[in-house]
Amino acid sequence: MAKQMSIHGLDAAQAGLCQGVTAQTTRKWLGRYLTGGEAALVDASSRPARSPRSFDESKALLIVELRRRRMLQSRIARYAGVSATTVSRVLTRAGLSRLSDLQSAEPVIRHKHEAPGDMLHIDTKKLGRIVRPSHRVTGNRRNSVEGAGWETLFVAIDDHARIAFTAMHRDEKKHEAVAFVHNAVAYYAGLGVRIKRLLTDNGAAFRSKEFAAACKALGMQHKFTRPYRPQTNGKAGRFIQSALREWAYGWTYQNSAERTHALASW
Repeated sequence: MAKQMSIHGLDAAQAGLCQGVTAQTTRKWLGRYLTGGEAALVDASSRPARSPRSFDESKALLIVELRRRRMLQSRIARYAGVSATTVSRVLTRAGLSRLSDLQSAEPVIRHKHEAPGDMLHIDTKKLGRIVRPSHRVTGNRRNSVEGAGWETLFVAIDDHARIAFTAMHRDEKKHEAVAFVHNAVAYYAGLGVRIKRLLTDNGAAFRSKEFAAACKALGMQHKFTRPYRPQTNGKAGRFIQSALREWAYGWTYQNSAERTHALASW
């Protein structure tokens, strides 16, 4: 294109029309050709000649190494002679912005008991009471329902067979928890399964004397999840997530009774 303009005397509009580009683009390339010949038509690097704000990679490695020694960011900044903002940026890029990031994740150990009834997982989930479709359904915050209260979904799931039993209760207090565990054990007994052990979180209802007495009367050993380790009761937790997605939040309900009625069919 530049040669056509230079040799054949085409103007910018004519040469650009032949190549499908604008006259402005044509003039730009002609200028480069006239200044430096064909060598000037090769795309140049867009990297600037100077990068005054670029950071020395060796210093970044030093910051990461100091962090691995569990040094705080403010101390790293003083030691490396850089700003705290720079330290934060480097550590964020390295995935070490928090000291807890230095701790290697514990391997996930998946347990499966050998027979139905060997372990029953129980968990709960609070759900807002429905008096009319709220903003979750309508998408309009003006339809928010304030002060309607809560109900509690109780979930039990057998560790081996993955068969679940669920029920809605008015709250998650000890008397409701005791009623649920009796109903759950009766349900599994109807399937020919005797529950031997029970796993729950450390909620007040499950720590109560009344719940302990119920477990003893039912002949079950009661175990608790480790503090801050909800994945210990992961089977019940995953079931609750499915219930929320497919049942509780998957349909529009006019009231709580309608939602509870739909739980059985789900």
